[in-house]
Amino acid sequence: MNKTALVLIDFQNVRTDEKSPYYVWDISDIIAKVNYLKDYAQKMWYKTIFTRHLESNWDFSQHEQNSEIITEISKNENDIIVKKNKINPFYKTDMDEQLKWIENVVVCGILTNLCVRSFVEGAYDREMNIVILKDCCKAFDKKSHEFTLEDLKKTREEIDILDLQWFLE
Repeated sequence: MNKTALVLIDFQNVRTDEKSPYYVWDISDIIAKVNYLKDYAQKMWYKTIFTRHLESNWDFSQHEQNSEIITEISKNENDIIVKKNKINPFYKTDMDEQLKWIENVVVCGILTNLCVRSFVEGAYDREMNIVILKDCCKAFDKKSHEFTLEDLKKTREEIDILDLQWFLE
C-alpha cells in the first residue's frame, strides 16, 4: 500500500470565474500541471484527495456550479472529496480519516496563504512528510504566495517546497 496522498486544496470553479470576487486570474498553467501531476499520482498509486470549500453564500453554495471542482481538472471515480466550511481542512471533516494510513502528502491548491497553509500546518502537526508544489499553488497576489511559502519553510524546515519539475525528477 502506498502511503502517499496528493491533496488538492479548493480547486473550484469560483477561482476561474472572472465575474467572481474569488477569481485568482488565469491559472491555465496550474491546471495543466495539476492534470499532469494527477496522472503521475495515479500511476504511483497515490491516494488523491480534493477539498471543496462550501458555505451558505452564493459562490460557495453546495448547489452552485462555481463550488464544484474546476471543470478542466481531470477527475476519476477513486478521487476523494473532503467537504469543508472553514479554512482548515481538518476542522469538522473526515480529513483525518482519509489520511489515516498516509505518511507523505504532496500539496497543491488555492489560496496558498489560507487553506493551503492551514492544511500544511495541520499535516505537519500530525507528523506527516510534506511536499508543497509551489508552482501548483496560487494566492491572490505573488507577494502573499511567496511570503507564505518562505514563512512555512523558515518555521518548519522539514517541509519540502519544490516546483513540479523537481518533484517529478
